[in-house]
Amino acid sequence: MASSGPIMDLDAAAWAALLLSLRVASVAMLCSLPLALWVAWILARKEFRGKGLLSAFVHLPLVLPPVVTGYLLLLGFGRNAPLGSLLESLGIGLAFHWTGAVLAALIMGFPLMVRAMRLAIEAVDPRIEAAAATLGAPRISVFCRVTLPLIFPGILAGAVMGFAKAMGEFGATITFVANIPGQTQTLPSAIWTALQVPGGENRALAMAALAGLVALAAVLLSEALARRVAKRISGAG
Repeated sequence: MASSGPIMDLDAAAWAALLLSLRVASVAMLCSLPLALWVAWILARKEFRGKGLLSAFVHLPLVLPPVVTGYLLLLGFGRNAPLGSLLESLGIGLAFHWTGAVLAALIMGFPLMVRAMRLAIEAVDPRIEAAAATLGAPRISVFCRVTLPLIFPGILAGAVMGFAKAMGEFGATITFVANIPGQTQTLPSAIWTALQVPGGENRALAMAALAGLVALAAVLLSEALARRVAKRISGAG
């Protein structure tokens, strides 16, 4: 019988790696979304001493080698580290657990999310918000009813970028949580493992194609949602 295709011929370990990557990326994106929006709003709307330092700290994971980020996470949250030991005693394991992969993916994708949201907030004319405030609307109401709909495409773009970065994260993840099949082996780690085995190129290529399809689906979904939101905003206007 003819093969049904390289992707469908992948073994259970490859599909497990995909499911773990989707789980890690989704949890990392959802957990970082509120904090990323808050930090983006502060950087876009507030002036304070140390703003440049905060911005540099937020974007630091983009310029640090991912392996360095993973090593720093291991030093801070490893089982022998004070904070890591405390979390372990509370039943929260990070090093060599899938939850640690979430933390690594969150840190690596956070700057991209903040950047996209900050640009969206800066594109909103503050006079629009000020006009709504002069009508007596509370600040939180102005943000939810005026600012949030206008910046929603930017939030969506940041979420997709954070998700995509988490799906593709490798260096920090493998350094912090290792590459344990069925436990911490994400799709990038599985691809790397396949390339270490003679004759594993086809398996690696199939997993790479699978990762590409997931990324493409995420971008298409983002575009569809952004168009729907834009249409709703223009209709309301």
